Amino acid sequence: MRKWIFGLALATAMTSAAWAQSTEIESTINSQIEAFQADNFTQAFEFASPAIQGIFGTPQNFGRMVTQGFPMVWRPAHVTYLDLREINGALHQKVQITDADGRVHLLDYRMIETDTGWKINGVQLLESADLNA
Repeated sequence: MRKWIFGLALATAMTSAAWAQSTEIESTINSQIEAFQADNFTQAFEFASPAIQGIFGTPQNFGRMVTQGFPMVWRPAHVTYLDLREINGALHQKVQITDADGRVHLLDYRMIETDTGWKINGVQLLESADLNA
């Protein structure tokens, strides 16, 4: 009986930790999207990982990349969080974004945890042809 109770307590603690982690990751992504919607590229840049910041150098360069390459993230109509999963030791949050024209896009956010919280370490547009059919 003790083993069962210990196992249940451990599973509950792990589930609570995973839920908290998922909530923090979603909050990071939401905050960046809100900054994009306000055209506050400086604030949006703060949610990018140090590696991404190093690649783009300035919030303005980063903002240009997003507005030109990921307009659905810059001006989403609806955002739905799907599964959070681990791939090769990194956490990836799958996000479904509906743009202003009603097209559905599936994105994969690669996340890293830093001393200042969760940061976005890359976004990949996934194949979503089936979603728009």
